[in-house]
Amino acid sequence: MKKYIAEFIGTMTLVILGCGTAMLVGCSSAAGTGYMLTAFAFGLTIVGMAYCVGNISGCHINPAVSLGVLINGGMTVSDFIGYVCAQCLGAFAGSGILALIFNLGKVTDQTGGYGSNGLGGVSDSAVAGLLVEIVLTFIFVMVILGVTSKKANHGSFAGVVIGFTLVLVHILGIGLTGTSVNPARSIGPAIVAAIDGNSDPISVVWVFIVGPLVGAALAAFVYMILESDDKKEEK
Repeated sequence: MKKYIAEFIGTMTLVILGCGTAMLVGCSSAAGTGYMLTAFAFGLTIVGMAYCVGNISGCHINPAVSLGVLINGGMTVSDFIGYVCAQCLGAFAGSGILALIFNLGKVTDQTGGYGSNGLGGVSDSAVAGLLVEIVLTFIFVMVILGVTSKKANHGSFAGVVIGFTLVLVHILGIGLTGTSVNPARSIGPAIVAAIDGNSDPISVVWVFIVGPLVGAALAAFVYMILESDDKKEEK
């Protein structure tokens, strides 16, 4: 249960700080400062959470990462289900907290959807959005599997590497899809936006569920192949 609580807190924090920053400063590529602040908000939150709950749950705080770890043999199916439930609930709680803060404080939401993802940057093309999310998640999960591998020798720097990789994929992805690479991070804000009367994010949220999960699965299978080749060479 402690692992699930850690995942809940980690995902909630990611949504509050990441999506909250996007809501406050915007994430239009034309407004470079807001764009970069949003990218760093997500990445630096991962760095902080890695050293906060990483020793308890591994700090997945992302169903796509948990899927990659599951396929790679790093967790059981029952734990995977528990992690995903905790992550989605954490994202919803984080979005709810943002809704309270921004509505009670009468603060303008620059994204118009609680930091939810959209397809405006790819001309509303679901296919293009899927491709973006698959590629970015593939890169992100490959880095995570590599840096946390038993053969890796990155020690206490793993959290920094993972966090700054998330910054990097956000720098490319924000202007295209808002960058999800995390189904929970997309589901929470989309639901809260729909409750608030904005149904646009919920209508395309499937892209940000399917894309990251496919990208994570591909990363896990590719990494398994690469790792198995290394083992053969050692023999």
